[in-house]
Amino acid sequence: MNNVDTTQIQKIKTWLGAGSINIFGIPFAGKDTQGKRLAEILNGVLLGGGDILRGSVIPEHVQKELDAGHLIPTDDYLQIVLPYLSQDNFKGKPLILSSVGRWHGEEAGVLEATAAAKHPLRVVIYLHLKEGEERKRWEMSQATQDRGARADDSADKLSIRLEEFKTKTMPVINFYRDQGMVIEINGNQSPDQVTADIIFALLECIREQEALQSD
Repeated sequence: MNNVDTTQIQKIKTWLGAGSINIFGIPFAGKDTQGKRLAEILNGVLLGGGDILRGSVIPEHVQKELDAGHLIPTDDYLQIVLPYLSQDNFKGKPLILSSVGRWHGEEAGVLEATAAAKHPLRVVIYLHLKEGEERKRWEMSQATQDRGARADDSADKLSIRLEEFKTKTMPVINFYRDQGMVIEINGNQSPDQVTADIIFALLECIREQEALQSD
């Protein structure tokens, strides 16, 4: 982050305003790490769909799906998670979303909810990992227990979650890509380099939008 000065950060803050950034990636891609960093850098609030669900009183059938490593039904997801974005204590602050709306078909609800909450979605970050890297990171996490006791962090549940991402979440990313909203970041690097690449990509996004507006 030493190569990113305060002027550049301020430029991103001004562009983002109270808008939102949604971060996607397979399990252990670094979504939480980068989300926390962006929230700190941009004076925003980090919100993860999974964290909201795990911290909410939810129906038994939803809890079972969550514990099994599955994505929960769209109707339940939209009803539980999206209203959370409109809390008064989030007003005027940018939201850094960690995989909010992971099932294809939830995109419209996310776009509507963020706009209604006055946190319009501005950009989607896709942290890409090479195949097999997530297993290495999972093994390290199991050794250190840095994620606490999560029912969906076992080896078999990780396989389920990876398949869920492939079949249900990649179409979400492709939807946003078709809207010109996705910046793809190499997540195989050090956390510091990933953060630096995100900042650089956001600045490039701003430059491209400014260029279009000036034409």
